[in-house]
Amino acid sequence: MDSDFGIPRELSPLQQLRSQYHPELPPCLQGTTVRVEFGDGTTVAEASDSHIVARAFPHTLGQPLAHFLREAAKVSDAHIITQLPSIRVGIVFCGRQAPGGHNVIWGLYEALKVHNANSTLLGFLGGSEGLFAQKTLEITDDILQTYKNQGGYDLLGRTKDQIRTTEQVNAALKACTDLKLDGLVIIGGVTSNTDAAHLAEFFAEAKCSTKVVGVPVTTNGDLKNQFVEANVGFDTICKVNSQLISNACTDALSAEKYYYFIRLMGRKHSHVALECTLQSHPNMVILGEEVAASKLTIFDISKQICDAVQARAGQDKNHGVILIPEGIIESIPEVYALLKEIHGLLREGVAADKISTQLSPWSSALFEFLPPFIKKQLLLHPESDDSAQLSQIETEKLLAYLVETEMNKRLKEGTYKGKKFNAICHFFGYQARGSLPSKFDCDYAYVLGHICYHILAAGLNGYMATVSNLKSPVNKWKCGAAPITAMMTVKNWSQNASSTSTSIGRPAIHPAMVDLKGKAYELLRQNADKFLMEDLYRNPGPLQYDGPGADAKAVSLCVEDQDYMGRIKKLQEYLDQVRTIVKPGCSQDVLKAALSVMASVTDVLTTISSSSNGGQQFA
Repeated sequence: MDSDFGIPRELSPLQQLRSQYHPELPPCLQGTTVRVEFGDGTTVAEASDSHIVARAFPHTLGQPLAHFLREAAKVSDAHIITQLPSIRVGIVFCGRQAPGGHNVIWGLYEALKVHNANSTLLGFLGGSEGLFAQKTLEITDDILQTYKNQGGYDLLGRTKDQIRTTEQVNAALKACTDLKLDGLVIIGGVTSNTDAAHLAEFFAEAKCSTKVVGVPVTTNGDLKNQFVEANVGFDTICKVNSQLISNACTDALSAEKYYYFIRLMGRKHSHVALECTLQSHPNMVILGEEVAASKLTIFDISKQICDAVQARAGQDKNHGVILIPEGIIESIPEVYALLKEIHGLLREGVAADKISTQLSPWSSALFEFLPPFIKKQLLLHPESDDSAQLSQIETEKLLAYLVETEMNKRLKEGTYKGKKFNAICHFFGYQARGSLPSKFDCDYAYVLGHICYHILAAGLNGYMATVSNLKSPVNKWKCGAAPITAMMTVKNWSQNASSTSTSIGRPAIHPAMVDLKGKAYELLRQNADKFLMEDLYRNPGPLQYDGPGADAKAVSLCVEDQDYMGRIKKLQEYLDQVRTIVKPGCSQDVLKAALSVMASVTDVLTTISSSSNGGQQFA
């Protein structure tokens, strides 16, 4: 065992208090039996992708939804598993760290021991690299003591993680076989869970008995679909960032002479920026999805900000706070095109200091216009998924530079009569993702860990642990599991002409964009003008673990009407009732009414389904 992993932490008084908190379990996970009801077989997210996904997943496509039931539930076809042998399970952190990840391990460990004290949980040290090298740490009560309800991933650690190449999946297969694992739990976001689905299929093809389970853990909040309402870590990072943003708002209002430009971590999409805006009420937020939908240029964006500064100056307000998601840089059409040219040249081996001479005329003109610090950052090698190193590109400083240049010009021309424009820039990311997890993330992660055990006890492979009705108290949460293949789509096009064909046509979970027709975005739009001009700053304060703020949940979670899994289950109940009423021997009137209604329903659903597939968008 590496000495850095699994060692007891020195805890502060608050950490000690948090380590004593024991999350509540929903009724469906309580007791020593596993009660599961299976629904119908699932389909793919987009009908047009079905043949590609079916070809990639012949063994794991079309598996049913699983619903875990409380002891008092009366479901005639429920599977009640009472004989639970001891099992060996491996667990691995993949992707970037997120507050709450340790509680997934704790929840899984406790479930294993409750159902059979002889079961074993092995943590892989150092992420997927530790999996390939079979470097393990057996999880025990003593080891968990100082990691319960704590932030970070330092119990096991992580690396730059993927389980994708032939060499990698074979190494994972060998590790699971050599260690005689009954299950492998992969903790991560969209990329890690995509890898989990492909690994599950590979294991099934190889007739490996190890079942693969995914857990939705990412601070980006972009692993969202009809089955997954929220991601572990998102609640915490938004609350921590919102306090920092609110502090900046208070400072700006007090000094009355600064504009804060705050860039927020969150990868390509703007879920973190949207949620932080709804919690803290800064003056402006520019979402990458808005920029992409309206095809705004970098100059359009800077003009929007300049016009806002000028309008506020007209009310004698020479201060403000502006939020910028880190992924916005890839949403600006001309900058995205420039990045793709740069990445293509870097892949060809062109030295960074020679790239400017080989750009197309349009990209060259933009590159030469940009300030030196941004040029240097754009020349960084891309991530493994071909995206830019977003955390390293100081978009907030670029926009502040452009706005200051324009406001000085307007001041000189006499069209702007406010005070001299002053900007202060910040990047909030790493400060929040190492935080103590919020009460919600502690509870959610712990419950997901228990669900992982239930999935394995039910013998399921290629599933993700899910909880619906999350905006309600824990005792009303609905726990289940969904096949990861049901969440996958196929990216049939690429904006990058030079990208390799291997990234096109491979089924994957693609990051969810902010829904510009969703209720969270609608709430933002309803308040945007007031936020801009009226300084309605709101400070939620630091993370609360007791009192009125402890049970607060993300605004974007609470305003949306989700519970897809619950509605699927309700539909099944209606269909079962129809089968009970309409059967051979029923009256002609009942049969005619059923045929008429079902024909109408089928026509409507066919029309809606075709319209939905036709409007498919790719992240």
